[in-house]
Amino acid sequence: MNGIEPVRVDCPYCGEPFTTTVDCSAGDQDYVEDCPVCCRPIDFSVAIDAAGRIASLRVRRDDE
Repeated sequence: MNGIEPVRVDCPYCGEPFTTTVDCSAGDQDYVEDCPVCCRPIDFSVAIDAAGRIASLRVRRDDE
């Protein structure tokens, strides 16, 4: 496994679904990625389990 996992999320602003990737080899992480539809910043919070896979993924608005 290369540590990259595709994930499907819904934009917390416009509600449109899109697919992005998470680099699980980086461990737990918090980062901002712009929605490819409405271009607003989305806060991602990712927890990685002991096996190197996504344990939880939270997306929220930048203004929450």
